[in-house]
Amino acid sequence: MSVEQNPLSRRQFVARAAAAGVAVSVAGSVEALYTAQPALGTSGPKIGYGPLIEDPNGMLDLPRGFSYKILSREGTVRPDGLKTPSRFDGMGTFSDRDGGARLVRNHECSPTATIKVVAPPERTYDPGAAGGTSTLVVDRHNNATKEFVSLGGTAINCSGGITPWRTWLTCEETELKAGDPAGYTKDHGFIFEVDPYDDRRNDNPTPLTAMGRFQHEAVAIDPATGIVYETEDAFIAPLGGFYRFLPNRPRGGWGSLRAGGELQAMYIPGLPDLSVVQEAGAEFGGVQWIKVPDPLATTVSVRAQDYGKPITGGYKLEGCWWGTRDRCVYFVSSFARTELGPKVNHDGQVWRFDPRKKTLRLEVIFTRPSPGSDDPEFDAPDNITMSPYGGLMMCEDGLGEQHILGTTEDGEVFKFARNRVNNGTPEDPEFGELAGAGFSADGRTMFFNVYTPGITYAITGPWRRRR
Repeated sequence: MSVEQNPLSRRQFVARAAAAGVAVSVAGSVEALYTAQPALGTSGPKIGYGPLIEDPNGMLDLPRGFSYKILSREGTVRPDGLKTPSRFDGMGTFSDRDGGARLVRNHECSPTATIKVVAPPERTYDPGAAGGTSTLVVDRHNNATKEFVSLGGTAINCSGGITPWRTWLTCEETELKAGDPAGYTKDHGFIFEVDPYDDRRNDNPTPLTAMGRFQHEAVAIDPATGIVYETEDAFIAPLGGFYRFLPNRPRGGWGSLRAGGELQAMYIPGLPDLSVVQEAGAEFGGVQWIKVPDPLATTVSVRAQDYGKPITGGYKLEGCWWGTRDRCVYFVSSFARTELGPKVNHDGQVWRFDPRKKTLRLEVIFTRPSPGSDDPEFDAPDNITMSPYGGLMMCEDGLGEQHILGTTEDGEVFKFARNRVNNGTPEDPEFGELAGAGFSADGRTMFFNVYTPGITYAITGPWRRRR
């Protein structure tokens, strides 16, 4: 391990524990986090967008000048006579004609969901499963003009990723097989491709089996090589892995991933557990990739198979995105607790893998504000997106009040939105989770979801404000 001691950039993260209740430690330059993708601006706001204004409707608190529109709500009866399913999770945002957008939204439904996903038979993978995706069509005024189920019969659809050819890869966060007491008739734990534009392509859902059967979370694709990077949100031992898939058809295109390829797991000598890295700026060279012996996990989970050496893993590996400017892939470890398997505690990590240099670097680590504290103000960053105005926008998935968090040009963390409908509790920690954040093509609107009761929001306002 080597820790870089470069001069700190003006966008260095700084600890604000006293003022904001969060400690964010970052060493060296964090420029890459802000310039990873082309942006309308790259500095972010000076000091955030200001204090949150209490919403008189008790839905969503936002800074002055910002407003929300509700696009979709769980339980609403659609024109087809069916109710909008439960458990809104990850979501892909696509541009549409006339300045509108198309949203493909995951429903992380198990058979116990309040409202299960019901799709036409030709668009149903397993009649015994309750998850899937919905597609929303939104006009340029942020009015939802159409909503329908685009995939059904899948299980625990958590997050995913957008392909360079503008489709959505939805990921099943489960390893349950056919015959499980849940009532599944087919094996689950796969990735499925959904076309947001041509719904006819979503008939006959086909699992991308070569990409592995495990507790998938998110994916990101290198558009130059076609390599797909995959995170595993494993919450029981052993730790989840970080994988790459080498497709047989690297040029991509609809259905290209069905042609198969090779799945590999990341291996860093001497680093089986990412949680032990507590110093931001720590960098590891010589990253290796080992072929997964049995991607279908016929008898043994992918992360527990015999690789001849301990693959590198992390607890709750979640958000994942591709930096189009620096050509690196970023991924998140949402948190780690020793009682759950990791060696060391933390409240969130953001990692960057550089395929050309074969290095892995810890860019951001959220640490507890005081020794032994179990209730930091901000914790468990989950879905993360790059703001087109610079900085990160992060969805919280923790305890207590749940926020959309942003970062300033100096890397300080600020609250951008607060969920008022409900908040997570120790008895139901996912109740107030926020997820699926993404921006419209013109940068004017940010879309995101509340997990339950499911709500999809469109947020507009003075994004360019710098005070």
